[in-house]
Amino acid sequence: MHPLTMPACLPTNALRTGLALLTLGLSTVASLAAPPQDIRFAPGSSGAEVKGRLKGDTDTDYRLVAGAGQTLSVELLASNASQNFNVFAPGSDEAMFSSASGGFKANLVLPTDGAYRIQTFLMRNAARRGEATQYTLKVAVSGAALPALPGTQDAKVPGTGFHATAQLPCKPPYAAATQCEAGVIRRGRDGTATVVIRGPNQLLRQILFVKGQPVTSNTTQAMKARREGDTTVVDIGGEERYDIPDVLLTGG
Repeated sequence: MHPLTMPACLPTNALRTGLALLTLGLSTVASLAAPPQDIRFAPGSSGAEVKGRLKGDTDTDYRLVAGAGQTLSVELLASNASQNFNVFAPGSDEAMFSSASGGFKANLVLPTDGAYRIQTFLMRNAARRGEATQYTLKVAVSGAALPALPGTQDAKVPGTGFHATAQLPCKPPYAAATQCEAGVIRRGRDGTATVVIRGPNQLLRQILFVKGQPVTSNTTQAMKARREGDTTVVDIGGEERYDIPDVLLTGG
């Protein structure tokens, strides 16, 4: 069984550094040249439409706060077929959806809580030609969020938003097998949790488990899982591997 740093114990200096980065990954939206525009729904509504115009290499970013387990739907209607959009999870610089490969309508189960970023832009060739586009983004959030267990039910590691931390065997993309820093936000006692992983090359991976099964993450890459004893081995895109022990998800 993998060793865990439980809330009653302060982490080591090395783990404390990893925890600071992990916590940053939960709450920090990547810095942008211009601040994103907030999308807020009217009272009683679960969706909104925003309209805009782009020209050349300008981007427009939107921000929407949602919770783990909810479904974010985004549809782009644009006058220029070279316009696309990406969706980023909180704190992540890696798109979890790209319309360039996934089409102009997204339905995404969200891996964690926080501000999701929707980036709209013209593809490079169109941008270089100075083309313009007018667009409508249809955005909606459905389903109930999976709330984190309160500290009264599952104490948190001091100074973090995590119920427990660990060093996990991992194989990050484009790197050798190593140990990655991980923190867990438990959303039940049945293995429902968000696992946040930090590794080499500024890796940030957020994986939502529901009843012990990984269901979504903050990447466009396909995710598969298999069992090895009391551990779930998560494979992402054939390039990443993370060994997640049951005790991290459930608390034992």
